Amino acid sequence: MRFSMITLGGLMLAAATPAMAQDDAAPADTPEITVTGSASLTSDYRFRGISQTGKDPALQGTININDKSGFYAGFWASMIDGDDAPAVAGFGKAEVDLYAGFTKTLPGGVGIDVGLLYYLYPIDKAKGLATDFFEPYASVSYTIGPVTAKVGANYAWSQKAIFDTDSLYLRGDVTVAIPGTPVSILGHVGHTDGALGVLALTSDKYWDWSLGAEASYKFAKVGVQYVDTSIKGFGAGWDDAVGADPGILGYVTLSF
Repeated sequence: MRFSMITLGGLMLAAATPAMAQDDAAPADTPEITVTGSASLTSDYRFRGISQTGKDPALQGTININDKSGFYAGFWASMIDGDDAPAVAGFGKAEVDLYAGFTKTLPGGVGIDVGLLYYLYPIDKAKGLATDFFEPYASVSYTIGPVTAKVGANYAWSQKAIFDTDSLYLRGDVTVAIPGTPVSILGHVGHTDGALGVLALTSDKYWDWSLGAEASYKFAKVGVQYVDTSIKGFGAGWDDAVGADPGILGYVTLSF
């Protein structure tokens, strides 16, 4: 379950939504089809504020195929820890997110992105455990000068892997590029309502948020983020036990 850091990749993991397609206003000689990818190392994989690795590092990677018209498809993969991370107990050691969608930049700096995610847990799953599910997503972004703001939603309808009920995730992200530098400031806030909130083991609703900075140079990107949630649970230390306590994570991404 992806937290884009994005993004994940990350924007965040996302995660938390794929930043998958190329700018619609590309030069006329742009190839009809382009293939891009990246490999990342993160000190903790957080999905909507909750650790999927027991707060251990994870290797992640993505391959994305973009059509000049705005359609795209690809996959994103990450290590997880179904033994030590309560949120993915029994899910095995890997997550693969398959996705496809359409993106377009409209006049005036407004961008739209709609698509469908399929969360797949292919390795060493507990026998008979339903883990895989679909989640459509949509977002609208607006860029003015060095500031890009995005609001979006992910909605998973009732499926066996999410306890035969639905789940809604609302999110907002802001990226501020610092002029004259390779550094950007990243802010994120999200709200989970429904089945995926049960991952917190306390209720079906909670908030997550993060604040960070990243620097890019050619094909490399390094970043750091402070991540937290509103999960407090049944007593002191509960947020730590479920991997939702405040934390600082760092990541390095190489793109091609």
